[in-house]
Amino acid sequence: MTQARLSKQDWISAGFSALQANGPSALKAEPLARALNTTKGSFYWHFRDVPAFHKHMLAHWEDEALTGLIAEIESQSSPHTALQKFVHLVADPSGTTPAIRAWAQSAPPVAQALAEIDSARQKYLAALLKRAGVSNPDIAQALYAAAIGQQLLPISAQAKSKSTLDTLVDLILALR
Repeated sequence: MTQARLSKQDWISAGFSALQANGPSALKAEPLARALNTTKGSFYWHFRDVPAFHKHMLAHWEDEALTGLIAEIESQSSPHTALQKFVHLVADPSGTTPAIRAWAQSAPPVAQALAEIDSARQKYLAALLKRAGVSNPDIAQALYAAAIGQQLLPISAQAKSKSTLDTLVDLILALR
């Protein structure tokens, strides 16, 4: 084992890597310590216990999943490109959110956090659509569902998701 000093963020990053690679069962001190080539003592230096670690992971994800997403989208120059960027970020199968969705299936606190983020994202999407001249909130829900659904398609179909979602955004904007 090495004596490298790990930060709380190092452990959280390792947690997300483990979650994406091996699922929620990998979110324990022992396998994470092995992956980081350190001892469990380092883990417990930063976190009271595994549930506290999970809470920190969720808090980090919630910030990125909403605040980080909005920051990226607000930098777009037009409502059209903002909408496209939004659906592409939400649909990204390589991001952390698909792993969070899988974790939520067996962890009620994760499911609650996911529901809150989904609700906030849909409200933000409705506001984006309204800025673009589309005021029906059902369209926001449908577009959000389409973006999430892209993550569930086979890998071969996900390659087309960017153009498919762009077409859907174009169609919605054409109908306003």
